[in-house]
Amino acid sequence: MSTDNQTKTNINWFPGHMTKAKREMQEKLRMVDMVIELRDARIPNASRNPMIDELCQNKPRLIILSKKDKAEENQTKRWIQHLSSDEVQVLALDIPKENITKPVVQAAQAVMKEKLERQRRRGIRPRAIRAMVVGVPNVGKSTFINKIVKKRIAQTGDRPGVTRALQWARVNDQLELLDTPGVLWPKFEDERVGLCLAACGSIRDEILPIEEVACWMMKTLCARNPQVLEARYQITCCEDPYEMFQRIAKARGFYRNGQEIDEKRTIDTFIKEVRQDKLGRITWEYCDGND
Repeated sequence: MSTDNQTKTNINWFPGHMTKAKREMQEKLRMVDMVIELRDARIPNASRNPMIDELCQNKPRLIILSKKDKAEENQTKRWIQHLSSDEVQVLALDIPKENITKPVVQAAQAVMKEKLERQRRRGIRPRAIRAMVVGVPNVGKSTFINKIVKKRIAQTGDRPGVTRALQWARVNDQLELLDTPGVLWPKFEDERVGLCLAACGSIRDEILPIEEVACWMMKTLCARNPQVLEARYQITCCEDPYEMFQRIAKARGFYRNGQEIDEKRTIDTFIKEVRQDKLGRITWEYCDGND
């Protein structure tokens, strides 16, 4: 296991279908009234795609913080306050478990309130609001679409890159949705953004410097939530992530040939258990700026 903690982690993932998706989104934007942007409640800033900001420009927006059940509740509340404005509504949802239709429709109507009122004053009966659903890979867009329309029309999977095409979905007489593929951007200016996305599974593990990602995750948890590591692995925390993996391996009995510590198994197990919430709810980006 490498001991060079100074190596800069360079994570990017922008396959060809994302270029096509970006072009199609640009073409379809004129057909929608607003944008519903899904972000991961564990990484509300890192899961904000600046390319989507550029594409959507002045479209009214509803931000949905998905996977709120995986994030620390107090931090999610702070993010909602931070992201909300006169032009932007923010909801935090546990999409698979909650009845999401009513709060989403109400929030969409609140975002479009001025336009709907103008139409009514002119004697025009408002049609269904048309919203484009956008977000980075693996943030839960397809799960959101299927849940809100109450049938399976979008392919889902707990891995990035599942949705590849744009498609319409009718919620009810008040809301229609345009599903889009998850889109990342060509280059992460902030190294930490890539690490956050990697930690939450928004980038394929096969292309990641997985050891560096695991070390960043371990250092972050040791600094903020050492108690969850100590409770899960029955070890004492220290500042050195490599030493932490050694301690976990010894506690779990992860050896090769009965003697040598199995580093890969230890790292893979740690990442898997974090993503499966075995260590509890974890927010990787804190709203107070001390990330």
